[in-house]
Amino acid sequence: MPARIDHLVIAARSLDEGVAWCEATFGVAPGPGGMHSLMGTHNRLLKIATADFPRAYLEIIAIDPQQKPTRPATFHRWFDLDDAELQATLARRGPQLVHFVVEVPDADAAVQALARQRIDRGRLIEASRDTPAGRLDWRITVRDDGQRLFYGTLPTLIAWGAAHPSDSMADSGIRLRSLALSHPRAVDLAQALQAIGLADTPLTAGAPSLRAVFDTPRGTVTLDSKGI
Repeated sequence: MPARIDHLVIAARSLDEGVAWCEATFGVAPGPGGMHSLMGTHNRLLKIATADFPRAYLEIIAIDPQQKPTRPATFHRWFDLDDAELQATLARRGPQLVHFVVEVPDADAAVQALARQRIDRGRLIEASRDTPAGRLDWRITVRDDGQRLFYGTLPTLIAWGAAHPSDSMADSGIRLRSLALSHPRAVDLAQALQAIGLADTPLTAGAPSLRAVFDTPRGTVTLDSKGI
């Protein structure tokens, strides 16, 4: 299996705000998600798969005020959710596309490939949650400081167990048409993407951003991370 885009990450100040954003943006409510006790976060999910992105989904994620992370307090949550600047941006602009996650066939090898380029993508940690369809288990790279790196344009790496969340997701009517990246250090980012087997992702030199284009019942919808 080659490396492939697994999911896009929409950060929200609260999950209720994220759900309202999804309904306003796509005209549909996201499907069910769950809680991550390790990180003290919770999410809702939306299937966006196509032939080009066969298992892709959208994750709307927020800090869960009802949970205290089981991860040691000296470590930060994933996807920069503890970053004060990011939280201020979410308060000002609302939920935003901030990151993406790539499924890799050999996560250990991918981490080592990035390390050879002096990029610390983070340790592979084990995570899980129970769903009505069964237990989900995965390994995912998370830095101790929670940073996404390259303003979110360098993906987090994930390796799933026996089940994948999109296997049990209902069709949403939303399709991911494309994902393109931009960063001022485009050469460095391109080398990193090649190292993890994702060299075909469109990349240009410029202000840091992720740009995702979707086909929806309402027509074309474009999300841009705007350098967050």
